[in-house]
Amino acid sequence: MTRTQENLVDAPGSLTVKIVRFILPLIATGVLQLLYNAADSVVVGRFESADALAAVTSVGSLVNLLVNLFMGLSVGTSVAVAHDWGAKDYDGVSRTVHTSYLISFIGGVIVSAVGIVFSAQFLVWMKSDPAVLPLSARYLRIYFVGTTANMAYNFGASVLRSIGDTRRPLFFLAISGLVNVILNVIFVVGFRMGVDGVAWATVASQVLSAVFVIVYMMRCEGPIRFEWRKLHLHPDKLRKIVLVGLPAGFQGTVFSISNVIIQSSVNSFGNIVMAGNGAAASIEGFTYIAQNSVYHASLTFVGQYVGAGKPEKINGVMFRCLGLVTVIGLTFGLLSYAFAEPLLGIYLPNDPEAIAFGKTRLLFLAVPYFLCGTMEVMVGGQRGMGLSLIPMVNALIGSCLLRIVWIATVFAAHHTLFMLYISYPISWLVTTGAHTVFYVIRLNKLKREKREAELKTA
Repeated sequence: MTRTQENLVDAPGSLTVKIVRFILPLIATGVLQLLYNAADSVVVGRFESADALAAVTSVGSLVNLLVNLFMGLSVGTSVAVAHDWGAKDYDGVSRTVHTSYLISFIGGVIVSAVGIVFSAQFLVWMKSDPAVLPLSARYLRIYFVGTTANMAYNFGASVLRSIGDTRRPLFFLAISGLVNVILNVIFVVGFRMGVDGVAWATVASQVLSAVFVIVYMMRCEGPIRFEWRKLHLHPDKLRKIVLVGLPAGFQGTVFSISNVIIQSSVNSFGNIVMAGNGAAASIEGFTYIAQNSVYHASLTFVGQYVGAGKPEKINGVMFRCLGLVTVIGLTFGLLSYAFAEPLLGIYLPNDPEAIAFGKTRLLFLAVPYFLCGTMEVMVGGQRGMGLSLIPMVNALIGSCLLRIVWIATVFAAHHTLFMLYISYPISWLVTTGAHTVFYVIRLNKLKREKREAELKTA
C-alpha cells in the first residue's frame, strides 16, 4: 500500500496540518477546473459575442439539475469507502469501488440521453432569451455527450479523496484542463466553431480525465485497484451508497431546481443582466470550490473516524473545518468584490453595463459566501457520520423551499436584483442553524452507542 493510501486517522502529525494538507490539493484542483471553465467563457466572450457568452454561462443550473442526482451517489461512495477504510475493511473498499463505477456508467448514459434529447425544451421552460436559446441548446447537446466520462472521473476522484489522496486528481485535471484550453483556442479562434467548439473541447477534456483516473486505478496495488471483470452491483454496498448518496443527489437536484427558478428570474431581466450574472457566477465559483474542499475534508475525516470507532474525535475535525472555511470564504469573497471590475472585465471587456450588474451580484453573494461554506461543512460532518436524509430535508426546507417561496412572494412584489440575490444569504443562515442542531444530536448518539458497546465488552 502506498503512502497516499495510508489511513488518515492513524497517520502521525497534527490534525490541523493533516486537514490543511488534504484540502490544499483540492483547492488547487477546483481552482484549476474553474480556470479552465472560465477559459471557455473568456474565449467565447472575446472572440464571439455577448449572446454566445450568455449561452455558455447561463446553462450551469440546468446541467447541475440533470447531473446532480447521480453525482450525489458519488458522495455515498466517499462515505462508504471512508467507513471501510477507517475500519480497515479492504475487501469492502474493493466492492464499493466496483459498485460505484458501474453506477457511474449507468447514470452517465441515462443523463446523456435525457440531456441530448430534451435540452431545448428545458431552456424554453427556463424562459431563456430567444436570442440565446438556440446557442445554448447546441452547446448543451454536445456537452451531454461527455457526461458518462465526467461521472466516471468524479466517482474515481471520490474514491481517491476518501482514502486521503487529493493530489492525483489534481494532476489528472491539470493535464486534461490544459488540453481543454488549447482546444478552445483551436476550435473557437482557429476554426470559428463558436459555442460548438467550446462544447467539444469540454467533452474531450472530460474523456481524458476519465481515462487518467481509470487507468491509474487499474494499475494501482491494493483495495482501490479497478478491474473491469469485477464490475458488479454488490447489494450491501449499493444499499449504503444509495442510503447516503440518493438523499445527497436528490438534495443537489432540488437545489438545482431552485437555482433554475432563480436563473429564470435572472433571465427575465434580459441578456445584458444574464451576461453580467453569468460572469459573476463564474468568479464566485472560485470561492465555492475553495470552500467545497473543506466540505470534503469534513466528510472524509469524520467518515474515517466513524469507521475507526472514534466519535470523540469528530468535534475536533468540525471546529477546524468551520474555522478554515470561514477564513477561506471571507478572503475569497472580499477579494472578489474588491477587484470586481477588472475580474468581470476579463469576461466582458467592452460591456460596462453588464459589468455593473455582475458587481451587484458579487456584493450580495460573494461577500457573504462564507455562510454557504459553514452550511456545507455541517452537511459534510453529518454525511460522514452516515446521516444523509435529515441534511437533505433541512436543506430542502431551509434553502430550496425558502428561496422558491421568496421568489413567489417578496421578489414578485419587488422585482429587483437585490430582492432576488438577498434570498441566498438568508437561506444559508437558516439552513446552517438547522444542520447544527441535528449534527449535535447525531454525534451524541454515536458517543452513547460507543459507551454502551464498551460496557457490554467490559
